[in-house]
Amino acid sequence: MSEKELQKQKMQARLDELRAEADKLRAQADGASADAQLKLNEQLEAVQRKIDEGKTTLAALAEKGEQAWVSFKEKASSTWDTTKAAYEEGVSGSESEE
Repeated sequence: MSEKELQKQKMQARLDELRAEADKLRAQADGASADAQLKLNEQLEAVQRKIDEGKTTLAALAEKGEQAWVSFKEKASSTWDTTKAAYEEGVSGSESEE
């Protein structure tokens, strides 16, 4: 299996994991106070935007040839880093609201 295919699988697994964690945060928001719900919903919207960006990046990866893969890999990695950071910010924000 090529490095490109391995990276695609890795990114898909990360996106799946992130979606599951976002679902957990949504469940937390359902039981939170009104103010906490507002803040969590804002954070979840930011995380969802990043998930969508990650999905777009993953789809673009499928279209790239092996030659373009090296430069594209850096962008994909950067997108994942910002997606993960947005999620972690949401988690830390929800913990401080409890």
